[in-house]
Amino acid sequence: MNGKRIKIAIVGVGNCASSLIQGIEYYRHKGEKDAIGFMHWDIGGYTPGDIEVVAAFDIDKRKVGKDIAEAIFALPNCTKTIFPDIEKKDVIVKMGKVLDGLASHMKNYDERYTFVLSDEPEPSQEDIVQTLKDSGAEILLNYLPVGSEEATKFYADCALAAGVGFINCIPVFIASDPDWARRFEEKRLPIIGDDVKSQIGATIVHRALTNLFRKRGVKLDRTYQLNTGGNTDFLNMLDRSRLRSKKISKTEAVQSQLGEKRLNDENIHIGPSDWVAWQKDNKVCFIRMEGRIFGDISINLELRLSVEDSPNSGGVVIDAIRCCKLALERGKGGVLYSASAYFMKHPPKQFTDDEACKMVEDFITGKRED
Repeated sequence: MNGKRIKIAIVGVGNCASSLIQGIEYYRHKGEKDAIGFMHWDIGGYTPGDIEVVAAFDIDKRKVGKDIAEAIFALPNCTKTIFPDIEKKDVIVKMGKVLDGLASHMKNYDERYTFVLSDEPEPSQEDIVQTLKDSGAEILLNYLPVGSEEATKFYADCALAAGVGFINCIPVFIASDPDWARRFEEKRLPIIGDDVKSQIGATIVHRALTNLFRKRGVKLDRTYQLNTGGNTDFLNMLDRSRLRSKKISKTEAVQSQLGEKRLNDENIHIGPSDWVAWQKDNKVCFIRMEGRIFGDISINLELRLSVEDSPNSGGVVIDAIRCCKLALERGKGGVLYSASAYFMKHPPKQFTDDEACKMVEDFITGKRED
């Protein structure tokens, strides 16, 4: 650690936030030789342990009012423990704005699995902005539930008003919306989005295989990706009306690897399939790809991937945070195209992952301004 800190605020203290915060503590106690799970150990002189959470917002009564070190282990969080003995941070989780962040069907399930709304009064935008300013936060990280369209826009507005960068980890189109991108550029504030890719998750694997088919001259005729899990994210997504942006994001991430030979809608199906409570934070993905090789001969590929969902994005988000910090130091506002393309499923501009990787490396070293 270099003594410098990257101060972040988090919206949504769920499983992903839990894995991220535990991971920061875990790697703070590790040296580079012992650290696995990162694309970059050092970015601009910042290592994973240099990130500090200085503010957090949630709406669950089991988290609001608690120190962040305690709140990340509260129900309905169910991700595997990475670092159990986190000292209190003197960062109290504050009540957030509900808006559409809580799906109505969630109240029909056992409290072990669902959100329990706090009876604390909801803050105004001015309250949120003041908290961000008072905390010294430099970046606001969005971990709201899928489908939180209005709530995400509310917090993006808060980031602009508070003068902090914004990393949008969920499939609501902010960075990939030209109007929002322009607003962040005008304020000279960096934004990375939308919808974080996992380290080795369903989307990145499906993209890699689709790109492989194309490069090897295989004609992909049809494909699906089905996913099940037992965390609140999958329970939340049982309301299919909340999935519009999610399905667009995941589908476009795969379609973009086909170039001009995109599949018709009926030949590609990608999206969450069901909630299985006992899976907890484990995500199981099934991918099938049907195509044709030399001589118009058929080829079928089937893959099953099982992975802990929330830790799977932790290292990616840590890289995104550090790239956002570099942009702040360099006075770069607006969309970070390289980081968005490499770390997110639905960036403003899609590239292959090899191209995006090279772009990020060039951004880190300063060869690319973005």
